[in-house]
Amino acid sequence: MSQVFPEIKKRFGFGAMRLPMKNGKIDTDQVDQMVDVFIENGFNYFDTAHGYHDGLSELTLKQCLTSRHSRDEYLLTNKLSQEYFMTEADIRPFFESQLEACGVDYFDFYLMHAQDRNNYPHYQNCHAYEIASELKKEGKIRHMGISFHDTAETLDGILTDHPEVEIVQIQFNYLDYDDHAIQSGKCLEVCEKHGKPVIVMEPVKGGSLANLPDEAKKVYDALGSMSYASYAIRYVAGFDQVAMILSGMSSLEQMKDNISYMKDFQPLSEAEQAAVEKVKGIFKDLNLIACTSCHYCIEENHCPMDILIPDMFSCLNAKKMFDDWNQKNYYRRVLTKDSGKASDCIGCGGCESVCPQHLPIRELLTQVAQAFE
Repeated sequence: MSQVFPEIKKRFGFGAMRLPMKNGKIDTDQVDQMVDVFIENGFNYFDTAHGYHDGLSELTLKQCLTSRHSRDEYLLTNKLSQEYFMTEADIRPFFESQLEACGVDYFDFYLMHAQDRNNYPHYQNCHAYEIASELKKEGKIRHMGISFHDTAETLDGILTDHPEVEIVQIQFNYLDYDDHAIQSGKCLEVCEKHGKPVIVMEPVKGGSLANLPDEAKKVYDALGSMSYASYAIRYVAGFDQVAMILSGMSSLEQMKDNISYMKDFQPLSEAEQAAVEKVKGIFKDLNLIACTSCHYCIEENHCPMDILIPDMFSCLNAKKMFDDWNQKNYYRRVLTKDSGKASDCIGCGGCESVCPQHLPIRELLTQVAQAFE
């Protein structure tokens, strides 16, 4: 589907949501290297949003990408996020501030961010889609689309309302394909129905499909020496509707690994497809928490008790996957040393209102407390 957008050189993009960190700050020296290696290998798609890294993702791309490379060497995607506009009049000034933060005159793709049944009416009331279309006519946006976190039915409604949408970004990986909450497979079918190319986010499910339980590792190890992430990314790349796959790479090493199999992409073989199905079964049996560590639940003061929710879920998952007794010490000595305990949850629900995975976070925190407290 990338031929729909001929400016896209390869179907693999650099997501700037999980940039490498050093001493509590974004490691811009390493980001410089990653950007250069990415472009040198023929890739050109970069993705950001104003809220990523607490507002520093855009500025980092200005420092490491747009001020160091010519405009024809890269495509840049940004997003209109609900929390940054209260009224219709707020949208254009916010958009202009994003252009300035990124150091560009236009965005190649601009997405209505994290659309779902709860925030969609706000975008409608503020005429956000219409303003995006105007910005496209003015040359400040090349392509307009949406990113999406909800049911296939909701997506169908949005695309019916707005046929001008050119591309749809959905969460899609081999664990979520049949998931009742994420509905990746059904959402893909809706995009096909409306003739919309797809951008894939979370192909490795926030790193969960790279950090595997031992039983799953053995399945892939029997195939050869490719990384565990390679099977996840190549799985989604095998769908014709997919025009772009984003990876939130946190190190140069991860980038080089991803590039090694996406530079000259080869679909999964029958043996590899069978291995993926086995791994899906292993994960299903473990009943893990489907958190991708996006951190939306703890940003923008969504948790008044300062509970490190994604880290706690990761801690509990690690205990389930690896039978790791040390997770209890980690919970006590690190996660709750200067932050709230799971049992401190007051049940306000702020976290659940912004969770893209639609997780019952309050209920899950009770499980964390039972396991570690």
